Amino acid sequence: MTFSSVQIGIYSSQSTAIAAKIIKKILDDSDIESFSVTKSKGKIADCVIVLGGDKGVRNYFHRTFDATIPILGISEGESSGFLAQIDLKEFGSFVNVLKKQKYTVENVPRLGVKIDGRNVYPVLNDVAVFSSKSAILMEHSLRVNGEEVWHDNGDGIIVSTPMGSSAYSMSAGGPILFPDSAVFEIISVNSLDVTRRPIIVSNDSSIEIDDISARLHCEVVLDGLDRYKVEKIVECTQFSPPAKIIRLKKDSTAISALAKKVHLAEELLSMPPSSKLILKTLEYEGVMTQKDLANKTLLPNRTVRLALTHLLKKGYVKKKVSIRDARQKIYEISKIK
Repeated sequence: MTFSSVQIGIYSSQSTAIAAKIIKKILDDSDIESFSVTKSKGKIADCVIVLGGDKGVRNYFHRTFDATIPILGISEGESSGFLAQIDLKEFGSFVNVLKKQKYTVENVPRLGVKIDGRNVYPVLNDVAVFSSKSAILMEHSLRVNGEEVWHDNGDGIIVSTPMGSSAYSMSAGGPILFPDSAVFEIISVNSLDVTRRPIIVSNDSSIEIDDISARLHCEVVLDGLDRYKVEKIVECTQFSPPAKIIRLKKDSTAISALAKKVHLAEELLSMPPSSKLILKTLEYEGVMTQKDLANKTLLPNRTVRLALTHLLKKGYVKKKVSIRDARQKIYEISKIK
């Protein structure tokens, strides 16, 4: 294969259309053929560039069951992610690496999910089951490989991959798993049983959350993005193939990102609750405007503004001008040194 025969797909959304044009121009200038994976049919890429940061990468894998092609996640900002660890401004310096295909590919485990017997898309981070309204207890039984582990009452339950262990499950008191661990973790959230602790199971286990009930209906939240109503049972098993993530920088492995995440978690302890919520929202959702943050968190505009002021002063968050609309200010998590 000659360098000129490399073909790169570009996956973008309406909100990342401008960034996609920038990427395409850089690839064109380097004599690399590229195409939009959402518009092309029959074209096969050597790799796919996915825009939109970690959220964009999760969306990409939610919309395709073909994970055999490695992807490179790119963020429009400068925040370090676990799935997208290259920002748009850096991309030009890595084009030759892509052209020569001299990159490493990391296999990221995924969870296959069935809700009441119906398959939904596999997830990269976590599967969470909660009552549809907060502060209402949910009852459930947990079975692993067909054997009952517990019958529980609490706020809910989370099943997480190693990649997801530093996200929602960590906030719920779960342990942090190294990315190459061949396990999944299960966390009971605010159980009435104070002795309840997170458990770790082999990633070839069959996990069933059964006999689900609450005063209102219950919901399954996949990767913190989509909600599905559940009547009785959620089944989780390892999904094959794993997601294939391109790593271009030696110092941007998932483990180095994990170390930064632990450092941030320690600093979270001293923050006001509203600042914590804003920071976690930016971490999960990516770059957002103040209005977006208010809508997502349901916090009053004044509270969001004060929280952002605190985070900006401490250096946890950066404020920038949107490349899509110069009149708007956008916020993102700063890189942690």
